[in-house]
Amino acid sequence: MNTTAVLSISGLCKDYGERPALRPLDLEVVRGSRVALLGHNGSGKTTLLRMAAGLLEPSAGQIMVDGHPAGSLEARGAVSWLSDTPTFYDDLSLWEHLEYVARLHGVVEWEERAEALLRRLHLTDRRDDLPGSFSRGLRQKAAIALGLVRPCAVLLVDEPFVGLDTAGKESFLALLDEAAASGVTLVVATHEMGFIHRVDRVVVLRDGEVVHDGPPDGVDVDAAVRPV
Repeated sequence: MNTTAVLSISGLCKDYGERPALRPLDLEVVRGSRVALLGHNGSGKTTLLRMAAGLLEPSAGQIMVDGHPAGSLEARGAVSWLSDTPTFYDDLSLWEHLEYVARLHGVVEWEERAEALLRRLHLTDRRDDLPGSFSRGLRQKAAIALGLVRPCAVLLVDEPFVGLDTAGKESFLALLDEAAASGVTLVVATHEMGFIHRVDRVVVLRDGEVVHDGPPDGVDVDAAVRPV
């Protein structure tokens, strides 16, 4: 595995008023690795991922993504972000969303990739529908397709399995495996055991601090996501 850090986090803090969401945090993620991010609700997982994606400004410290400051054009180009609450344009069909995202990131021959993603996520018959009208599970599948239709160095994912049926989970796990095999770095906030058994590293946050960082063997997932 390449030992170059594709995500480099130093002294990162985030405060919401007087409440710290992330305390000074230092973390490096090497290129091509698979990381599961665990923690109870409110532990700082989403805050960390949103700052890495350039969607939140840190209160202090910095994140470098592929050698560029998080939020810069270069970092945004390197990162694909899958939110746990995806949003869509009201007037674009799913297929039009796929075309928009692919072309935005310079993908010219995108149709074959888009067709394959829709087929594997069982969305082919919904390609001309507005994803804003989809159920929670279908919205999640649509967001997965959008996140994977474009190239990226880092895939940041926040609770992707919520709302997915068994077939959807299996399809997404296979797609994550393929992305990792192609060299994409995965950082996924989840307590889905089907993914945790596939990772190289588990990072556990508790109240904005890293309390565990190591291989997945022996990690007590229930304890990791249980608030004190």
